[in-house]
Amino acid sequence: MKLNEIKDNAGARKGKMRVGRGIGSGKGKTAGRGQKGQKSREGVSIAGFEGGQMPLHMRLPKRGFNNIFAKDYAEVNLGAIQKLVEAGTLATDGVIDHSALKAAGVARGGKDGVRVLAKGDFSTKLSLKVAGVSKSAREAIEAAGGSVEVIELVLAADKHKAKHRTVQKVRAADKADKKAAAKA
Repeated sequence: MKLNEIKDNAGARKGKMRVGRGIGSGKGKTAGRGQKGQKSREGVSIAGFEGGQMPLHMRLPKRGFNNIFAKDYAEVNLGAIQKLVEAGTLATDGVIDHSALKAAGVARGGKDGVRVLAKGDFSTKLSLKVAGVSKSAREAIEAAGGSVEVIELVLAADKHKAKHRTVQKVRAADKADKKAAAKA
């Protein structure tokens, strides 16, 4: 057998039926939809419609929610960092941050930064600059002689709110100046 000879078993794929192409095909005229009515018309989508009764998907109770304020951290374990150091992929000199961990291939995603967790053995003196660290991970890093700096990330929405507040304060000050000038 060769790659160009590979094909499906007979009957594994069924061809698409061409409807509305004459009486000789057996699916001409009404194209298998029967006579008249809503379901014979084009653009009808009534799956799940129960004749005006409250549909099943709306009768069932809702459960859970999506927290729109949740932070998205790339979680990195100390054991993974130790393996990278031993393999020589991660340099121990200087400060290790999100970009260094991402370049090493251990921090995937995490638009809000990296959070370090304590799973695995750790024995290297490192200086980390991350968005979050667990208590036990901090203790393990400091026990090895390293240091951890937790940085506060300012989200784009928070920057916009701060800018908006500043603009509002400036406008209020301008109004107060105009009123004082008008009275004088």
